[in-house]
Amino acid sequence: MGDGLKNTATRAAFGAAIDGVLRYVNKNEEDREKAFLKLVDLSEKFLGDTFSPETFESARELVHDTDGKWMRFINTALNELDPHVIKMNALNLGYQAGFYGFKKTQALQEELDCNVPWIILMDPTSACNLHCTGCWAAEYGNRLNLSYEDLDQIVSQGKELGIYFYMMTGGEPLVRKKDIIKLCRKHKDCAFHAFTNGTLIDEEFCRETAEVGNLTFSLSLEGFEEVNDGRRGNGIFNKVMDAMDLMKKHGLLFGTSICYTSANYKTVTSDEFLDMIIEKGVRYTWYFHYMPVGNDAAVELLPTKEQREFMYHRVREIRSSDSDKAIFAMDFQNDGEFVGGCIAGGRFYCHINPNGDVEPCVFIHYSSANIHDMPLLECFKQPLFAEYRKGQPFNHNMLRPCPMLENPGSLKTMVEKTGAHSTDLQSPESAEHLCEKCEAYASCWTGKADDLWEKSEKAKEAKKEQQAEAAAK
Repeated sequence: MGDGLKNTATRAAFGAAIDGVLRYVNKNEEDREKAFLKLVDLSEKFLGDTFSPETFESARELVHDTDGKWMRFINTALNELDPHVIKMNALNLGYQAGFYGFKKTQALQEELDCNVPWIILMDPTSACNLHCTGCWAAEYGNRLNLSYEDLDQIVSQGKELGIYFYMMTGGEPLVRKKDIIKLCRKHKDCAFHAFTNGTLIDEEFCRETAEVGNLTFSLSLEGFEEVNDGRRGNGIFNKVMDAMDLMKKHGLLFGTSICYTSANYKTVTSDEFLDMIIEKGVRYTWYFHYMPVGNDAAVELLPTKEQREFMYHRVREIRSSDSDKAIFAMDFQNDGEFVGGCIAGGRFYCHINPNGDVEPCVFIHYSSANIHDMPLLECFKQPLFAEYRKGQPFNHNMLRPCPMLENPGSLKTMVEKTGAHSTDLQSPESAEHLCEKCEAYASCWTGKADDLWEKSEKAKEAKKEQQAEAAAK
């Protein structure tokens, strides 16, 4: 059976299994548990060569633990989310992107000796209806757009390479919400995700999103009303709260995108804040470390080493099965150990700005490739991405993953070596200037990061020894 036919057949089998789970949404827990276990069995049958046997056993243990945090989390989501939204995300993000697509992109990386991303983050527009203090996207200006045809071509070419997950930022991507819905309708086998300020979400858009089913969201928040509106403008906090109410009513899948700084890190991880967003229907939260991007970046917002260590422990606490917080928390910087360090430069993801420049990362505005000049695959082969591939990981310590923030000499060298130009369209910034702002931070963080990493590695070794002893018995 050819790859395309095999994918179609496997996708259909997973669709049927997911339907089996959804049939028991309002039934008893025992029937739902059996349906979940069938889904795990099916996954092992088709994906056993991709993941270890321990992965599937862990999944079965999770399903059996019906009173555990994560099964309660899953069951609540099943009860509250639109069934079509659940199915489309399980199929497109879970199977199509997470299994079939990821396997294909990894195989292509080996075959072509170049990075082929699993995720493309793209900016439909640089325009935004807000002008938030310190927003890196504001550095682009606000008059650029990727046309619908551009977006469609990116996705069409990407699918040929195994890329089925497309994130969108800006600017404010929902300025282009009609085109985004159109894109979701055409590419029904892809997962789409929008990072949004939430102010353009209305009843009609929620209905359309539920209809397509393959679009999810991360809403930007920086704290409670006073702090959030101090950066974003008066009334924005309440508009975001209203948007969350609408999305929850329509059974949509959404989370939050939170930039943590020296000023807000405790607020946005507090019990009070988390309880508020969970009540509003938030299922996950991304925490992004403040990056001093742009000539006018406020370096005083960079967290201290003590503040970053607090985030390291706090996010893991929130995420633990012992926590009472029914939310999945991710820390883009401190979770580097789970993805092997830096994921940019096409290793797992890359960024396409509204001018069509293909950049290593949403925070790294340098490139020598543009989608208007060459096919997507050729953009991935650009010299800067090749240097990323050679250099990754940029540090043996995965708590120091970034070639800019924690290893500023790495980015400076790569940009100089490849001749990549600044793609900041409003105030071009040299790699030397950008990296200079990170040197003091990197130096300060190194000792603390190395201490945390050593403790983490020792804990992993101890766990392995315990498991080996248990298996021997």
